[in-house]
Amino acid sequence: MFDVVVVGSYVQDLAFNTEIFPAPGETRIGAFRTGPGGKGFNQAVACNRLGVNTLFIGAVGDDIFAKGVREFIASEKLHAELQVCTDHPTGAASIVVNADGQNLIVVALGANNDLSSDHIGSFAAQISQAKYLVCQVENNVSATEAAMKIAREASVTTILNPAPINDGLTIELVQRADILVPNETEFVFLMNTVLNHNIPNDFWLQDDASIHQFCRQSGAATVVLTLGDKGCFVSFDENSDNARNSADGPYYRIGATSVDVVDTTGAGDAFNGGLAAGLVRFPGEFRTAIEYANKVAGLSTTKPGTAPAMPTLKEIEAA
Repeated sequence: MFDVVVVGSYVQDLAFNTEIFPAPGETRIGAFRTGPGGKGFNQAVACNRLGVNTLFIGAVGDDIFAKGVREFIASEKLHAELQVCTDHPTGAASIVVNADGQNLIVVALGANNDLSSDHIGSFAAQISQAKYLVCQVENNVSATEAAMKIAREASVTTILNPAPINDGLTIELVQRADILVPNETEFVFLMNTVLNHNIPNDFWLQDDASIHQFCRQSGAATVVLTLGDKGCFVSFDENSDNARNSADGPYYRIGATSVDVVDTTGAGDAFNGGLAAGLVRFPGEFRTAIEYANKVAGLSTTKPGTAPAMPTLKEIEAA
């Protein structure tokens, strides 16, 4: 039995480091590296490296990148069930990172768009027996919906990271999330475009009580807003168990971990994987799990890359 099942994307990262982002029409000299990534895969690796029994379910093509991910999975001792899509390449991302560790990303989803509900259904037993299901929307949304449906029917706690911004995101999918974990821009898209509310684009600059009310309009019992170097904001439904068990009330902030940033790519994925691991490791202690996720995200930015940059349990304990 797996503690955490992650359904999501695998993407091969094609990363370029340069001092300054090139302007339109400009070419700059930089350094290149490639490695495993993708929101779902990063989150699964993060969770697995923290000593939590994790299963990743995703899709790849029949190409050299798929061979590479299998080798990485074996080296990580990560359990994975990969659907092979012979008609589409493995997903790939172009990532440009500047000297400040900030990034610009374009992703081609490839095989992730073909992740099927049938493939997900093949592992319904593993999803139903897990403690947590973690999903994103960097793949075929219908497959994510199938996984969330299986989990909710089995009373498995569902964590939805509505990233990246995806026009296929539905109200029904959001309603199946027990814990919703967007960043600022993802939350604005979700609220204004998907849920037809009207919140300001700079909502996070308002007072905490107002931000809490925006979160309550989402319908999710628990919302965790990741705010980059501003840390995160946690909002509970006042009638939920998390609110009743919270010494901080129905909403609170937690500051970001202070680190020397090398590359912020994948920090949100590290947070989500760390949150799932924290919830397993500290049952009933939601604030502790959030603080744990913050440390995981912070440490992930001290190394280049995404999946390979996810910190280990030993590194977290040392920190």
